[in-house]
Amino acid sequence: MENAGSNKVIKIGGKGSTLSSWSVYAIANGLSKVDIDSSVSSNLKSSENLCYSLSGEKPVPNVLTLIETRACLVLLLNKLIITQTDIRFLVPDLICQTLNQETFDFKTLDFSSALGFLDSLFKLNGATLEEEGYTLGEKNVLMKSGYVLDGISALLDSCSPSLSTVADAVALLSCEALKADASVLAVRSLDSGNGFTIKDVASVARDFKVLLKGSNLVGETKGCELISDITEVHGSYRESAKQIHSITLVELNTSVKISKDGYSSSVGSEKPLVKTFLSFAMSVFDLGKSSFYRAGLLANDAGSEVGEMFQSGCPDIDELTDEIMLITTLAAREGNCVKFFHVINNLVATVRNILAWEAVLAIHSLERMESLERSQELSVASLSVETNQVKESPGEKSREKNNKVVLGKGTVVIKQLLKDRLKTGGDPALLNEWVHDLSLFFEPKDAELHTFLKKVREMVETNESRRLPKIPKGTADFSKEQMAIRERAFKIIGEVFKRHGAMALDTPAFELRETLMGKYGEDSKLVFDLADQGGEICSLRYDLTVPFARYVAMHNISSFKRYQIGKVYRRDNPSLGRSREFYQCDFDIAGQYCTMGPDFEVVKVLTELLDELNMGDYEIKLNHRKLLDGMLEICGVPPEKFRTICSSIDKLDKEPFEEIKKEMVEEKGLTAEVADKIGALVKKRGSPLELMSELKQDNQFQENKESSLALKDLEILFELLEESKCIDRVVFDLSLARGLDYYTGVIFEAVFKGTKVGSTASDIIKVGSIAAGGRYDNLIGMFGAKQVPAVGVSLGIERVFLIMEQQLEQQLKKDPNQSIRATETEVLVSIFGDDLRQAVKLVSELWGAKIKAEYLVHKRVQKHMARAKECRIPLMVIVGDQERSANQVRIKDMQAHEEELVDRGSVVEEVQRRLNLMSL
Repeated sequence: MENAGSNKVIKIGGKGSTLSSWSVYAIANGLSKVDIDSSVSSNLKSSENLCYSLSGEKPVPNVLTLIETRACLVLLLNKLIITQTDIRFLVPDLICQTLNQETFDFKTLDFSSALGFLDSLFKLNGATLEEEGYTLGEKNVLMKSGYVLDGISALLDSCSPSLSTVADAVALLSCEALKADASVLAVRSLDSGNGFTIKDVASVARDFKVLLKGSNLVGETKGCELISDITEVHGSYRESAKQIHSITLVELNTSVKISKDGYSSSVGSEKPLVKTFLSFAMSVFDLGKSSFYRAGLLANDAGSEVGEMFQSGCPDIDELTDEIMLITTLAAREGNCVKFFHVINNLVATVRNILAWEAVLAIHSLERMESLERSQELSVASLSVETNQVKESPGEKSREKNNKVVLGKGTVVIKQLLKDRLKTGGDPALLNEWVHDLSLFFEPKDAELHTFLKKVREMVETNESRRLPKIPKGTADFSKEQMAIRERAFKIIGEVFKRHGAMALDTPAFELRETLMGKYGEDSKLVFDLADQGGEICSLRYDLTVPFARYVAMHNISSFKRYQIGKVYRRDNPSLGRSREFYQCDFDIAGQYCTMGPDFEVVKVLTELLDELNMGDYEIKLNHRKLLDGMLEICGVPPEKFRTICSSIDKLDKEPFEEIKKEMVEEKGLTAEVADKIGALVKKRGSPLELMSELKQDNQFQENKESSLALKDLEILFELLEESKCIDRVVFDLSLARGLDYYTGVIFEAVFKGTKVGSTASDIIKVGSIAAGGRYDNLIGMFGAKQVPAVGVSLGIERVFLIMEQQLEQQLKKDPNQSIRATETEVLVSIFGDDLRQAVKLVSELWGAKIKAEYLVHKRVQKHMARAKECRIPLMVIVGDQERSANQVRIKDMQAHEEELVDRGSVVEEVQRRLNLMSL
């Protein structure tokens, strides 16, 4: 929230300017003046096509408050300026002049109709609609922009963050005053039922834990529902506040589209706005109800006098209920949206007043506790003097410490800040004044409130910095041992790619969103979108294939065999082997080649990768997209449903056919008969040559154009795979569909079948699909370039790493002496003593000879030996006092447990010789 202040001028219009909710609030409450950017007058031209006809409607009295009226005028001003088409400067200028008046007869403004408003605005400024006329553009903005709703929405949006922090602060004081069992705050409703934590509910619980830390009041009595529901009620409010902020931010700066004939289409329905704010109103109602009941408990504890004042002065549940019922009724009726938002604004004011009562009663209760404590201390002191008691026993000191009122580190500050605002004593007769003062203080326009909010947030954030840091879900850190495995795998993968003549390529981690959209079918929902940066909507790359296709098209390349190893991003639900950030290793061949030549090589590369990574047992499921399309056509599936049915078929390796059939029939509109036909065909899988022979004898496949072409391709491919002696790794599987939209020919997927690394069932490692790919002849042409056929494979390296790590873990259980070297250091230069210069000179000579070396300077011999053993460094070059005086070094072979003195000048040659012998 921006700082409250006066005499500030907020300019509307101008290049790149946007209107914020806080700007609307500041102008509406008179905290700031408004001005129109100088560029606007030149953009808004005088119109020659003026209309003067009146509708004959009677003016409707304005039901809005002054602040709400001013907010609506701010929104209308902005809508007129950003729409521009067929808008005169006259109307924005009149609105600006009206807003900058300290007082004006706002009740005369008629928001019920477009012409009624213009007429009332002109009359307010000494003119009439008959004199000034109007343009169709102005009329359309007034009719279509929803400026009245957006104006009040902006007021609610600007107030919602402060209300959240105020409600938290007040509830914290009540927890202290009621001596609540604060442990229940972190328990109830934190689990959403699927293993994930509700973010805002958990956030409230963490904040309360921080601010109550150190209190000796909370936790003394049994928790009650009024305390335990705080996390849920306040968390739900935070979530609702975020939702209204998102929708309001868009609405504030959306222009009205005016066509050439001067008319506009509707800019959107009011229903989404009403639905979002109805949810917000319910969360405000819950916030107020929860606060009222806690205030009631505090009032009962304070005695009859305070209780009577609370009952007569505080808005009650009936008042809250009447308001929320009216809001619900208005939401269900069309044409009552203005009043709907007006009543929500009233509800927020009512809840703010209830929070003021709760705060006052909590402070009053805590003051009474502290006063009672002081009086008891005086009584004890007086008794001690009378009985000549000089020294207390340890037990008495302990009891006194336990009875002392100690607030939490955060709540003690909150209480003092609110008490300083009141500037009055603890006289119960002043409670009504306290409430009035705090109710005004809780309004965002109060400059002191911003200091209070900032202080509360600082206390939470300062503690946040002391907590253990976390990483986002679906991401991971990797230890030195894991990185050693990864680097070894990357080296193998790179060598296989280069062996086939591939050249390296790198592309940005994010692309323009338009580059990625429309390429992934139903998986498009998993694309990670980024915030608008300078007018460009970007997304993190979903894979490496589409960026490669964009690169080829962008540079007009006709042939390219490339490889790329890089991270990709999926907005997916994290699980074992499924992350949001992970590496892919891609190999692609683009260009015109012999039929099925590139397809064969890509599959061959995949078998080499998995064999050389020593993955264990795997199979490569293979199919053809044209064969799949032909099969769907044979079964009676309409062409427009091919892709969506493919997405269903692609799930057959994870779900039974009955579930897939239910999806195809109930969700995607196929008949049960068609679904059964598909089921009969997709269950076919087996040896490529045998299943190929079976399909060639089926007239349905031979007579269908698509499937006939596919069978010819596959026949060539299987012959090539047989020649290269890798066909035994391939399974012809008609259920393989690959849901991505861009595939046009051969498609394949490598599945890890599991490796048994122990004697029990739990010792079998399974992760499923580890690589996939296929032909995509049309993808490059989708970027407006010439069609360049291409085929590629992508290795899901994270699952490969998972398998390799699990295999190593099982091996270590059998032989604990095995370990992964996290470093490739060949020599440890060990200087016994503190001569750093000698260490630097010696290790630099080794580095100069391209020897992998590190150094250690320490007086204790055991430190050097431990380092060499821990890192499994094969050689040590040792220099102690004896070696130094003889101008020699001692070379120790850690594996052979042998050592030898050599001259200082020949150390590099001797180390190289020994390393060469070790490598044989």
